[in-house]
Amino acid sequence: MRSRLGRVIGICALALGLISLPALSASAITGGEPDGNGHPNVGVILFYQPDGRFRCTATLVSPTVLVTAAHCTLGTLGKTLVTFDSVIAEQPPSPFPVAADPSKGYTQAELEKAGYKSGTAYAHPKYSDFTDMDNWNDVGVIVLDRPVTNIAPAKIAPTNYLNAYQQPKLNSTLFRSVGYGTEVRKADSGPQKPTPMSYPLLRRWADEPGQKLTPQILQVNGNEHDTRGTGGTCFGDSGGPTFLGGYQVTVTSYGYTANCRYLDGLQRIDIKVVQDWLKTYGVPIG
Repeated sequence: MRSRLGRVIGICALALGLISLPALSASAITGGEPDGNGHPNVGVILFYQPDGRFRCTATLVSPTVLVTAAHCTLGTLGKTLVTFDSVIAEQPPSPFPVAADPSKGYTQAELEKAGYKSGTAYAHPKYSDFTDMDNWNDVGVIVLDRPVTNIAPAKIAPTNYLNAYQQPKLNSTLFRSVGYGTEVRKADSGPQKPTPMSYPLLRRWADEPGQKLTPQILQVNGNEHDTRGTGGTCFGDSGGPTFLGGYQVTVTSYGYTANCRYLDGLQRIDIKVVQDWLKTYGVPIG
C-alpha cells in the first residue's frame, strides 16, 4: 500500500497478488508466535480500492462490528471480505476469491458463495489521512451484513485507560499485538537479508514494550531483538489490535521502516473522539 507520509513512515496494509512486497507496504507480525486459537475474535479483511486489492487485520467488537484502521476502510469499493480463520494459507496461492468486477469490488453474494463473511467499511469522519499529527484518528469499522454469534467480541478499554501508563511505567509495560501481516525472515535461497514474506499467511501475536504515549498514538518497540519483547507489527497487520489487561487499547497504524524491525505506531481507541464515534455503531465501551 502506498505511504502517505513519504519515505519515513510506512502504512501497515498489504497489497495482495504480489510475490515481493513494495518497500512501504502494510504490516504483519515480525517475530512473535503463531496465534492458533489464542485470539479468535481477530480476523483478516480483504478489500478493493481504486489502486488494487489489499488486506488488513480487524477485531470483532460487537456481533456486527469489527474495528480496524481508517486507511483500511477509506475508499473501499464494494464489500469487505472477513474471515476469522487462524491459518489462511501455508504456501501461495491464497484461497481468497477475485471480485467479478474489481472496479466495483466484492459483492455480498459472491463473498458468501465463497464461504466468507461480508461487510461495509466506514472510516472515522475526522481521519486526517496522516496530515494532522494531533488529530490522527486512524480508525475504521466494518459493519457486517450478518451478525457473528459464535465468537465472543473483544472488549474495548474504558476512556483514557492508557493514561495510567505514562513514563516511566510505559517502558516496563508489554502490549500484545495480533495480526495477519507478513513475517520478516531470511529467504530459503538467494539473498539472505531479512525480508517481509507474504507466506505463510496466518494470525500471529507479539509482545511489544511501550516507548511513547501521546493523546492519539501509542508508540511501541517492535524489534524482535529487544530483550523486553518478542517482535512487532509488519505489512498486513494494519488495523490489528493491541491488548492490555484484557482490553483492546489500539489498532495498528504505521511503522517506521521497510523491514519492520523498529518502532510501531498504534492508534489509540481508548480516547473520546474515537469512542464517541464507535458508540454510534452500538459498540460497547469498557
